[in-house]
Amino acid sequence: MATRPILPEATGQTMLVVPGMHCAGCMGKVEQALGELPGVTGARANLTARSVTVTHASSLDDHALVLALEAAGFEAKPRRELPERHLSAARPLLAPLAVAGFAAMNVMLLSVSVWSGAEGSTRSMFEWISTLIAIPAVIYAGRPFFASAWKAVRRGTTNMDVPISIGVILATGLSFYEVIAGGGHAWFDGALMLLTFLLAGRVLDAMMRDRARAGVDALLGQAARGATVLREGGKLEWLDAAALSPGMTMRVPAGERLAADGTIVTGASRFDQSLLTGESAPVPAQQGDTVLAGTLNLDAPVDVRVSHAGQDTALAEIARLMEASTQDRSKYVRIADRAARLYAPVVHTLAAATVIGWLLAGASLYKALVIGVAVLIITCPCALGLAVPVAQVVASGALMRAGIMVKDGSALERLAATDRALFDKTGTLTMGEALPDPAVLDALPADAAEIALALASHSKHPLSRALARELAARGHKAATLTDVREEAGFGVFAVHDGARVAVRRPESAAGTAVALDISGRPTQLIPCADRLRPDTAAALERLRAMGVTSSIISGDNVGAVRDVARATGLTAQAAATPLDKQQVITSLRHNGAHVLMVGDGLNDGPALATASVSMAPGAASEVGLQASDLVFMQDTLLSVPRAVGAARSTMRIVKQNFALAIAYNLIAVPLAIAGLVTPLIAAAAMSLSSLIVVGNSLRLVRAAK
Repeated sequence: MATRPILPEATGQTMLVVPGMHCAGCMGKVEQALGELPGVTGARANLTARSVTVTHASSLDDHALVLALEAAGFEAKPRRELPERHLSAARPLLAPLAVAGFAAMNVMLLSVSVWSGAEGSTRSMFEWISTLIAIPAVIYAGRPFFASAWKAVRRGTTNMDVPISIGVILATGLSFYEVIAGGGHAWFDGALMLLTFLLAGRVLDAMMRDRARAGVDALLGQAARGATVLREGGKLEWLDAAALSPGMTMRVPAGERLAADGTIVTGASRFDQSLLTGESAPVPAQQGDTVLAGTLNLDAPVDVRVSHAGQDTALAEIARLMEASTQDRSKYVRIADRAARLYAPVVHTLAAATVIGWLLAGASLYKALVIGVAVLIITCPCALGLAVPVAQVVASGALMRAGIMVKDGSALERLAATDRALFDKTGTLTMGEALPDPAVLDALPADAAEIALALASHSKHPLSRALARELAARGHKAATLTDVREEAGFGVFAVHDGARVAVRRPESAAGTAVALDISGRPTQLIPCADRLRPDTAAALERLRAMGVTSSIISGDNVGAVRDVARATGLTAQAAATPLDKQQVITSLRHNGAHVLMVGDGLNDGPALATASVSMAPGAASEVGLQASDLVFMQDTLLSVPRAVGAARSTMRIVKQNFALAIAYNLIAVPLAIAGLVTPLIAAAAMSLSSLIVVGNSLRLVRAAK
């Protein structure tokens, strides 16, 4: 697992885009092809991002890496820019799936008439109609498998799509021969059923991968497209973000996001920097302070001298951290990887041996080929392929009904193994809004409350808005003020009946607070505290009962984090940066922990992606929602242990599904080799095994209770 940003242009490390990598077998082939190249010390494929990161000697150039992958059957190119927004991997498969399913249903309906005893011209008509439906459908729906198989064969290699393609093509070809010869044994429905189930499994897998990639897309959406640059002579020019370079001066008005990192040279304002720090309140910055790309200028225009632009910004670094961390961490993917290397040669050998054996036994070439096709079809890994995604989909539906959205199906496996949970504070353990202490507000004199309401109403600061709302809810009216001014990051200052008044940031406080100053009176400190989510104590207790140890890691200030740690009884780390969070998680995982990260902020993105599994509340930022594996929509924190329990139930069902699929092959394959199974029966048996797996998975409909 990467712990530092991946810099493709750095000496000794290159990132290659491999668009044709679509399964665990492909991952293994890519890593193996690069690993065998002299000078390569490591290669890590990222199936979700369709990329591979190669660590190599500085003498080895990009071209040699690309040639090595092309020799293995994969097109590749170096990526030197920021991660790009991804196209859907599932969309191209939807039309083939629809065609295969529609054609299979129609051909099966026509086959009913044949099976029912239709003879003569009627039987022939139904068979020719089936032929006209099936052959174009097989050609169209089988393209994803045929193209992949051809690329492998053309370069002298093999993959799981090769035996699938051979079985479909032979079944279709022999069926066409039967129709022409009038033999009465056509298996078009078997070929179409095979394609339908295979495509269904691949679509489910691709949909989950699309969701996993959405986190990087959402983060990149936070970047400004460009900036207004101040040229010599006071001329202003708009430049795209890619055209910005260190030394330029950006003019950033209030309400605009920064397109590059830099230092303020003129002006002062407050900035929403939750992207990087997780601080719930806006951060004041003035001349000489550093501001970062993607952060929002809230109050006043500033001029910023660019220090880092493009892929060198902090925002770009977080995007790379997230993408580098979206590796598929499922042990079942690694099992599939090993199976992919064995499946094709084993099935080819088994089918070829069956054909040769029957020929030696005196069977005709036609009969031997039919039996060989039956072996190819009956050994199709549909049940194995559906064992995981169907269970994930059913469990995901159950969790959705319980208010928990599963965005990455493989996360259920990782969630089931969780033994360590890290919680962000603001918006995760708490509701995300600091509220004034009601007892202090109730004790304020009426005139002081009216002054405080008037002052707070002049500010957009979250604490000021909360103070104004709570005072107004108590029936207070705003006092009349003059000479009102707001100093970014310090407070609101004014005059009331000749006396100076202010609502300001306190000089020192144990936690979050607002200071009310009225000339001639002692300063009134109004403590503010975020509310814990309902059932927080019960949720943490349930996690403990499940063997999960919990703690807090937050970017907020020490005082605010200490208050929540005291209320929950958890250990805590405050003022943590995105890299701090990622390093803590990496260290825990290195020591064998299975880490669940629960967070909501933009700054939690890399941590959410680096953790074994991640969750975010429904009110989280867009990046938090996209980067997480699961999202809970309800305010209660009980959603976390509920999801863990459902995940553990899901993995029990997955293991049962694998056992059922293996048992099917142990029974069905010998029957096919013995010639007791026709291609049609083989397709029906394959479909039945898939239906059994689906039926077993349906037991998860109540998994989220």
